Amino acid sequence: MRATPRRRRRPGVTADAAAAWVYNRRAMPCELCHDSQWVSEIVDGVDRVKRCACWRQSMAEHQLTHARIPRRYQHCELGNFEQMVDSLREAHRRAATFVEKFPAVDSLLLRGRHGVGKTHLAVAMLKAIITTKGARGYFYETRELLKMVRDTFAASGESEMDVLRPVLDADLLVLDDLGAEKTSEWVQETLGLVVNTRYSERRPTIFTTNLEDSADTTNPNSMYLQLGARTRSRLKEMCTWVEMDGPDVREVGTHPTPADIARYNQQSPSADKPGRAGAFPSRAKGMARASLRGKGTADLNWSGGKGGSS
Repeated sequence: MRATPRRRRRPGVTADAAAAWVYNRRAMPCELCHDSQWVSEIVDGVDRVKRCACWRQSMAEHQLTHARIPRRYQHCELGNFEQMVDSLREAHRRAATFVEKFPAVDSLLLRGRHGVGKTHLAVAMLKAIITTKGARGYFYETRELLKMVRDTFAASGESEMDVLRPVLDADLLVLDDLGAEKTSEWVQETLGLVVNTRYSERRPTIFTTNLEDSADTTNPNSMYLQLGARTRSRLKEMCTWVEMDGPDVREVGTHPTPADIARYNQQSPSADKPGRAGAFPSRAKGMARASLRGKGTADLNWSGGKGGSS
């Protein structure tokens, strides 16, 4: 029985990219390049070749497949983000601006109670930037990332820098649910390493959190206690803060009516109630950089640019 000959790969193309190319070729041959992934053009009377658009599309699809977006959030797009109140409409506008101006952007910190759509909006930006800009991006839930560092270090003895290298070097990183993990000195140091390295290298990052930026340093849900003063200061300087106030979409459902939202505000224990202890504070539109701007950052010479924050 004759062995099946191995398919030759083009030099410099990874196995995954080659597999994607084979799949696309079988599914629907490109009308421009006939699956050669190269097209010719005449420049100043000289016949040249360049990459076909189908190659760029296949590479973007490859990057999207490896972006680690959980199945639950793979449907998330800017176009299907629920904009029930002014705060969420403003957040959507800022997200669209971030995608448009990437990579000349500040990092973003999306802050609000659970269920307002922070993760949806973060994933939608990540997907849009990968597919339209060809960026290499990843999604990590904070507790999952910390567990990965612990488990890999324990199993192989690799250093934290070795384990975290893809996270630190990504063109765009989504770090979801910052502060959900139980804090410790190791947690603060590890998260501080991620934040500080991406801060120093000016690599855009999208953070989501429901931590409060409370002046009460004894508040167990405060950024100061959960993340540490240094990381909080970094986030103040490197990020445009976007406040997201609104009803929990898991309670009111998609496309809620004004009556649904009014009922939520009156009946749900998650809704803000005047005088309710621990209620998530409503903030004026546009709150961003505050009292710690620039403190403790001189050693990194961060310029604090404003690209993409309008």
